[in-house]
Amino acid sequence: MVAGTPRVLRVMNERAALDLLTEHGALSRARLGALTGLSKPTVSQLLARLEAAGLVGSAGTSEGRPGPGARLYALRGEVAYVAALDVRPGRIRAAVADVTGAVLATHTLTTPARPGPGGVPAQLTAALDGAARAAGIERHSLRRVVVGTPGAFDPRTGRLRYAGHLAGWHSPGLLAEVAAALHPVPVEYENDVNLAAVAERRLGAARGHEDFVLLWNGTGLGAALVIGGRLHRGWTGGAGEIGFLSVAGTPLVRGVARTGSGGFQELAGAQALPRLARELRVPVPKAGPQGAAGPADGEALAAALLRTAAEAYTRPGEDPVPGAAELAHDGTFSLHAGPVALLRAYAVRLATGIASLVAVLDPAVIVLTGRVLAAGGEPLLRLTEAELAELAPSRPRLLAGEVTGDPVVRGGLEVALTTVRDEVFDTAAL
Repeated sequence: MVAGTPRVLRVMNERAALDLLTEHGALSRARLGALTGLSKPTVSQLLARLEAAGLVGSAGTSEGRPGPGARLYALRGEVAYVAALDVRPGRIRAAVADVTGAVLATHTLTTPARPGPGGVPAQLTAALDGAARAAGIERHSLRRVVVGTPGAFDPRTGRLRYAGHLAGWHSPGLLAEVAAALHPVPVEYENDVNLAAVAERRLGAARGHEDFVLLWNGTGLGAALVIGGRLHRGWTGGAGEIGFLSVAGTPLVRGVARTGSGGFQELAGAQALPRLARELRVPVPKAGPQGAAGPADGEALAAALLRTAAEAYTRPGEDPVPGAAELAHDGTFSLHAGPVALLRAYAVRLATGIASLVAVLDPAVIVLTGRVLAAGGEPLLRLTEAELAELAPSRPRLLAGEVTGDPVVRGGLEVALTTVRDEVFDTAAL
């Protein structure tokens, strides 16, 4: 036997037990033994050590069987806390979770078009403070913070790229300023769509898939590329900025670095839907305050149009308007009008860009999510899949995103928890 092996085995067994308690929640000693394959005495010693270390505590007794209930053990959530922030123009959403993954509180901070005194660091601090207070903890109690933004921070320069619409985020010293404002809490940054992909792989539609693409359509079009189980970010962090794709059906867009938009964004982004609806003589709600005159912004307007179109498509007795999709190929929409034609035409546009991704990446699965795509529901999914079968050399499965609420925040929490659990679950020093 190699010296030190029993200690190594002990640490491995304790980590396995902690991971099982994370996955399953409260477990009895017998159930933990069955899941780990460890003997009853070994499990008892293991739980005693973890309990003494403050990592595990009593969670009551089991019920539903004759006789006395077995004592249950569970992770102690207060062992560590993490936070995630989803940054978008006009608002920052923050959430705090404990080490079990339970979300304790969320807070949304409305942000002005231009950052005020203190700039972006003050905004992030205020958002985190709001979520931490709601969770009943202090901000400095956090073990890690993950920030999700549009675009990506270039690893060579530390500057945000591909997100010119995010005011105040382009200062060359921004990362150092944020680190100083949040010290001593470590801060990590990730593209927002990449975080949504993490959430879907851990908790949603992409579970069990090593190669998939997540397509997001909210305020902008973006994709996350997961290859061999790992996010592919590219040289500058911009892998997946598919709004810049040059695609058929739209004029060639030049100067994309200056305009912040490209062919696929112009063809299938949120801003394209009102134009397409007008061509098809579909009424377009006027922009206005939410719940008053109409949707509050372009994203909400696009989602409202697709939701109406999907409802019309599934309405009993509704003519699905054969031929509308074919008309969409050459941009002629005058012969077939209405919400169903809008849904079909948009599916063609969506499939046009997706076909380029399929030709290059050959993913097994493509997850469609984001507010705009979610509004199209199953009808948009199936129409896009049928069109893609005509345009792409392979046929990946198209799945709707399953993570509800804010997938970006959920993904950020998952990223933070992965790192923090590795830290606090390391029992080598016990």
